[in-house]
Amino acid sequence: MSCNPPSFRFCPCCGGELASRPRGGRDRLVCRECAKTLYVNPAVGVAVVVRRGAEILWGRRKGGPYRQAWCIPCGYVEWGEEVRAAAAREFREETGLVVEVGEVLAVHANFHDPERLTVGIWFAGQVTGGALRAGDDLAQVGFFPLAEPPQPLAFPTDAVVLAELKAGKVDLIPDSVL
Repeated sequence: MSCNPPSFRFCPCCGGELASRPRGGRDRLVCRECAKTLYVNPAVGVAVVVRRGAEILWGRRKGGPYRQAWCIPCGYVEWGEEVRAAAAREFREETGLVVEVGEVLAVHANFHDPERLTVGIWFAGQVTGGALRAGDDLAQVGFFPLAEPPQPLAFPTDAVVLAELKAGKVDLIPDSVL
């Protein structure tokens, strides 16, 4: 796997052309003009797992490459935003529900899109308000049994988290009554 996405060609500082050079034990993009190293880091994604009895809440993607596939409601952390605040914001935008964000259930690197690497953090959540409705990136939301999630899943790491939940982490998620 390449350490740098091929789409980065120019320096964000001066506009000079980037070239691959060894730095810190690996090839990195370095500007030919100003010599600054471009560190390409993954974005941080957050997801909230809400449980209702033996079911968890899933969302069906509205558009993009994962259109019509299902995921645990998720989104990106904005610059300067605390991760739990981002998780609560994204969850409300996508589901209409207000949640209390609890324990970290899982943290995984996501490699399914080599152009947009992410690190995902899945939190337990308990609904404290709002009304369930699909919004933002989701066309549909619904609760499905842990043993029978909707198909297909949009993101391979949701399958990993699902397996971890089935293996005993589900008890870390408070039951939400809707």
